[in-house]
Amino acid sequence: DIVALATGRISQPAKTLKERQETAVFLPIVERRNWLIHQHYIRKDYDTCKVIIKEQLQETNGMCEYAIYVQALILRLEGKIQQSLELFQSCAILNPSSADNLKQVARSLFLLGKHKAAIEFYHEAARLNEKDWEISHNLGVCYFFIKDFKNAEEHLNIALQTNKHDKTFMMLGKVLLLAGETDKAIEVYKRAVEFSPENTELLTTLGLLCQKDLKRSRCTISCFAFFGQLGKYQKAFEHLGNALTFDPNNYKAILAAGSMMQTHGDFDVAMNKYRVAACAVPESPPLWNNIGMCFFGKKKYVAAISCLKRAHYLSPFDWKVLYNLGLVHLTMQQYASAFHFLGAAINLNPRMGELYMLLAVALTNLEDVENATRAYEQAVTLDESNPLVNLNFAIFLYNHGDKKGALDQYQEMERKVNLLRDSSSNFEFDPELMDMAQKMGAALQVTESLVWTKPGKDSKSKPNSAAATKIPGAPLGTNQALGQAMSSAASYNKNIQLPTGVSKGPVMLLEQEPDLEKAPSPPTDPPGSPEPVESNNPKPRTSKRKTKVEE
Repeated sequence: DIVALATGRISQPAKTLKERQETAVFLPIVERRNWLIHQHYIRKDYDTCKVIIKEQLQETNGMCEYAIYVQALILRLEGKIQQSLELFQSCAILNPSSADNLKQVARSLFLLGKHKAAIEFYHEAARLNEKDWEISHNLGVCYFFIKDFKNAEEHLNIALQTNKHDKTFMMLGKVLLLAGETDKAIEVYKRAVEFSPENTELLTTLGLLCQKDLKRSRCTISCFAFFGQLGKYQKAFEHLGNALTFDPNNYKAILAAGSMMQTHGDFDVAMNKYRVAACAVPESPPLWNNIGMCFFGKKKYVAAISCLKRAHYLSPFDWKVLYNLGLVHLTMQQYASAFHFLGAAINLNPRMGELYMLLAVALTNLEDVENATRAYEQAVTLDESNPLVNLNFAIFLYNHGDKKGALDQYQEMERKVNLLRDSSSNFEFDPELMDMAQKMGAALQVTESLVWTKPGKDSKSKPNSAAATKIPGAPLGTNQALGQAMSSAASYNKNIQLPTGVSKGPVMLLEQEPDLEKAPSPPTDPPGSPEPVESNNPKPRTSKRKTKVEE
């Protein structure tokens, strides 16, 4: 019945609930199960989640963006990257204005190794959202993988300006290291430690970099000192100590701290550290290399060879382990075995002059003069800064009657010594090697122009002086190796007798960082000096100096 209202309008009687339900058109809600999908996904109940997604997509004819998005995430977790990429592309088609969809497409392309395509999608996402830290960070990572370090550094710095994250600091430091900018990398890690002082990975990496930078400063003939005269070892040890404070079982920090103790001749303390690290990483090649060189420093040569053989078994293509094996066998006068290991090391690292020089020492003792000469010639060709290579060659030539060639090598040695002295005010020579050079100069009748000077009382009193000069150009503590080679070459001559002597110094090999995870390796310095090396004297009449390579 129609009722007239006071307003003049006509009102019809209201329909019952049942009547309204019969006449209503049913419209499915596309996102009505999104909350349930989300709940099961965050609980990692992926099987149930996939069942609900399937039902949701059937109801919506595949038009539910969120269901497709979560299904793509699950497929990526299952390792089905290509399928997840196709689903993320579907999401991008359904909602082209979403930066999240484009980021996920780019992420899938990155995981498939298509870095340039990923960069294009990240730039497209950046146009939709300019202040997204994740986009800038991932752009830097993509540029890092295509070796475009300049753009990688730029985008990582943008990411840090937007929002600071530990992993952005780590990636930026790695980019700078690979670009050869070690000083800038150290500054980045310092900022990272200030931002996140309890991050053990950052502390360990910074400690290793402080060690590595000290070795690098020697190799580039820069100031031979510590952190600004400066105490880099103290700074390195401080950072490693902080890392161990927050995580006492951090094997990387333990291994690094042990190597520092080993460089200063504290073999027993270093061995105690290595025992702790061995519980965490019993199959670490650097660990067994360091343990072997601790035994070498304690003159337990059989144990040293056993540990180094184990390191070689675990990492057969590590030239540094082979280098150390060659040195130990030279110490034990097993020249054929030394030749074997040094030859293998040269095959893996053919650009290191000291390896050829040590090979020449082994060949000299095996009485293969022709090949020893070739090895020395290759050594002096590759090495441009270490005068001991030329001194060894000069002694070898003099021993075999070539005085003119010996004089040429001796003069080249003097040129390098003068260059090194001009470059560093703290340059020092080992007294025993100075004496060898003086005897060689006297034999060649060039004593009036000698650049070597007699050591003072202070230098003679050092019990743990380096086996050779502290040579900035010699990487990985090769100076004592050069001292060993020179002693061996000179001892082959019956006319020139070299003084006896023993120098001590450990060699360390630190585990590399994958991702630099693997972070940079610590230096090798002799006891009492910043360069870790190790030497030995098996003969009573000949000084045997060995250097151990550290990673």
